[in-house]
Amino acid sequence: MDIRTLRNIGIIAHIDAGKTTLTERILFYTRKIHRMGEVHEGTATMDFMPEEQERGITISSACTTCHWQDHQINIIDTPGHVDFTIEVERCLRVLDGAVGVFCAVSGVEPQSETVWKQSEQFRVPKIAFVNKMDRAGADFAACVEAMRLRLNANPVPIVLPWGAGDTFAGVIDLIGMKYLTFSQADEGQTITASELEGGMASQAEEAREAMLNQIADQDEQFLEEYLGGEVTVEQIHAALRRTTLARTLTPVLAGSALRNTGIQPLIDAICAFLPGPSDMPEALGLTKDGQQAAVQADPRGPFVGLVFKVVMSDGRKTAFLRVYQGSFAEGEVLKNTNQGKEDRVGRILRLHADHQEQLKKAECGDIVAVVGLRSAHTGETYTKGVDIRLEAIESYAPVITLALEPRNADEGKVLDEALARYCEEDPTLKSKLDEESGLRTISGMGELHLDVILERMRREYNIAPRAGAPQVILRETITKPASASFVFERELGKVPHYGNVSLEVAPRERNSGNVVETGDFLPKDKQAAIKVIQTQFVDAALEGARDCLQSGDLTGYPIVDTQVTITGIERRDGVTTVPGCHMAAVQALKEALSRAAPVVLEPIMRVTMSMPESEVGSAIALFGSLGGRIDNMEDQSGQKVVHGTAPLRQLFGFSTRLRSATQGRAGMVITFERFDRP
Repeated sequence: MDIRTLRNIGIIAHIDAGKTTLTERILFYTRKIHRMGEVHEGTATMDFMPEEQERGITISSACTTCHWQDHQINIIDTPGHVDFTIEVERCLRVLDGAVGVFCAVSGVEPQSETVWKQSEQFRVPKIAFVNKMDRAGADFAACVEAMRLRLNANPVPIVLPWGAGDTFAGVIDLIGMKYLTFSQADEGQTITASELEGGMASQAEEAREAMLNQIADQDEQFLEEYLGGEVTVEQIHAALRRTTLARTLTPVLAGSALRNTGIQPLIDAICAFLPGPSDMPEALGLTKDGQQAAVQADPRGPFVGLVFKVVMSDGRKTAFLRVYQGSFAEGEVLKNTNQGKEDRVGRILRLHADHQEQLKKAECGDIVAVVGLRSAHTGETYTKGVDIRLEAIESYAPVITLALEPRNADEGKVLDEALARYCEEDPTLKSKLDEESGLRTISGMGELHLDVILERMRREYNIAPRAGAPQVILRETITKPASASFVFERELGKVPHYGNVSLEVAPRERNSGNVVETGDFLPKDKQAAIKVIQTQFVDAALEGARDCLQSGDLTGYPIVDTQVTITGIERRDGVTTVPGCHMAAVQALKEALSRAAPVVLEPIMRVTMSMPESEVGSAIALFGSLGGRIDNMEDQSGQKVVHGTAPLRQLFGFSTRLRSATQGRAGMVITFERFDRP
């Protein structure tokens, strides 16, 4: 396989923008499938989970591979719902390019902004597709302008939709200057290219001139060619590829996935403008000595790969892995450099949604599933012949908790097995077991996230544990400085232990994290003599302080944004012990925190509501009654969009109440913003 013709892409967008429908068409036109499924019928290839088919949404990212002309395209279809943000994040981490899908009616929606910013974090080149041009109210120009204003992108339309809504008939190719129509008799497979005439020709000329000027503004080589006379199609393609890879321009196409219109030009653009593995900057990692090392997209180099997702099936772990360098084959031993463990490769699989194709070998640039990597977790690096650790995938702290109680002892065992599996697969999911009460708690990113987990338990494990009301996850912090000291003197297991620790605490800025450190309390003239002995006591005191910050007295949740400084440790020869210093630090910190005016922090959520102007009053009144605060309001595609913040505990059931208050005409997106005082 020539990695220059390989494309690893993701389909990213707001929920209901048409990502899965678009992917279905791409697979059909590339002959990967022979019949198109529909999301609204529950037959889409990429939404193969029963929960996805029932709800009509994507929950888990799905991989597939198809071929177009001489290119191989690995596609990952990602979720649009904010509760499954980690699925988007870990996929973007291993992709080379992305297709952003936008609804021609709604334009740039809140989750569109979120996933676009995520892709910018990973410096992923993108092209955009304005979908649903056949819907009433479709406005291509407004959508492109919204991309410019809200995404801070530099969109350049390379096609011009002809008509909108009921009159949408095809697209004008501004590079080749042809009018393209797609036969509905054979589901868009037959494309007719016509010459431009009359008003169509004049509009196309104007749009083409604007496109060429935009490209010339961003690419000096093309500017010289453009000023030198008529530019060729090849020169335009080359310039668009350079500017897309540099992320200075975003080519924009248009069409209707549901009406099978405009899809093939998008596939052409994926191959022509998005990067292959060799076009991307070198991946960076750390050696075992802590030195930065570059990982090149070299098929002949030592193997380096990153696990970006883990799935458990029948007790066996399947790791989704991106090969950044080199290759590996079945039966080879690979090293998990994060854990220092070695695992033997059982099988290598190329996935098509829930179907599998077994491979003998995986090469540079491949995205494959591997069976046999027993120690694998999301974000870990596997290598062969080199010791490098790639940057891990950032996880998110859960914000909502659900208490689960099994109906009997047998169900308890199955419940523990299910929770262990789901937490292994999903880094944003956390579970705990209270040994005394037998109560299990599961924490996730939102109500939908946990609801899907409960549905999966019922279907996959045939259990239905009793579930309590959702509870928000809290944090604690302090509001003023304080100090304390504690003398710990007790026998533990018939061994006497002693420790005497003094410390100070002080609040830090919100979201700045905790700092635990030692002050300058060691006598300068004695420091060298006691260093060997003192170090173990200092380390014990620091560890005790860190342990104490994991659970506050007000709620039992972690303490955040707090500075802890150890100001003194009394050492008595033959009496002071490591456990004594550890326990003394714990008790001293508890006392200091209680004197520092501790407060509870709640998850504060960013709420974006969209609705017709006639429903704004009802929506704002309801939001205000829940303690919500309106930040701003704007017009977007004929709708009013209201932005605000509110505590998560007030938002349980809010979506249902909002629909009721607005006759079902309002929609909303809730995203976590910060922990703060309500």
